Amino acid sequence: MDLQLQGKRALVTGSSGGIGEGIAKTLAKEGVAVVIHGRNEPSANRVAQEITATEGKAFVAIGDLSKDEDALSVAETALSALGGVDILVNNAGGYDQVDWMESTPSKWADMFNNDVISMVRLVQHLAPQMKELGWGRVIQISSSAGVQPYAFGPDYSAAKAAIINLSVSLAKDLAGTGITSNTISPGPIMTVGFEQLWRGYAKTKGWSDDWDEIERNVVKEVLPNPTGRVGRIEEVASLVALVASPLGGYINGANLRVDGGYVVGVN
Repeated sequence: MDLQLQGKRALVTGSSGGIGEGIAKTLAKEGVAVVIHGRNEPSANRVAQEITATEGKAFVAIGDLSKDEDALSVAETALSALGGVDILVNNAGGYDQVDWMESTPSKWADMFNNDVISMVRLVQHLAPQMKELGWGRVIQISSSAGVQPYAFGPDYSAAKAAIINLSVSLAKDLAGTGITSNTISPGPIMTVGFEQLWRGYAKTKGWSDDWDEIERNVVKEVLPNPTGRVGRIEEVASLVALVASPLGGYINGANLRVDGGYVVGVN
């Protein structure tokens, strides 16, 4: 299927590794010129170089999106490098697994600044020029925790719920502009961090150190889903590419889950 993305331009935040890296590489394969963003310049350069090595177009923007000045710099770098931004993928964010009584008000504020307000900053910097273009895609990456929170990490789950909410509000605000706003909410996804977390957990449970067995046990005992496995980065990235494309123009204000059925619900 031709997603009709050839020649489009995208900024993917938090794309120096993990899910963001996968999204950027998938878009680049579809002919999108991408700006790789992160706070670690060597990691961002690596991703960009791997894209250009396969004849894709990639540039780098470094900055901490929790800071107003850095967010502006990242937006300006993207606009300068690409000549405009058609697609904004707000993927950058952090996670700190703490219990309710350990999560201080200041930690809540930091979580919202890093995971929610960082997205707001880039929307406000880039949506106006999308309006001038008469076309655009704004995609927020949230989490299944946004609709099915855990007992632990309450600040994280609440921030992810806020992301889903702001996407709907933004879709309504941008009505009639040619710009859509959507959320994609991954469930458990196989990343380096995910594997490290559960290898550590496996040791406390006396499980084998064979990863295939660990994955089966995690899905069976801790994170059950009807599909019976953990998701892969490519499965998230493929949905992002569809939503970002002209073919996804009638998808707007939606929260699309990629979780194997992990979330118990009808939507």
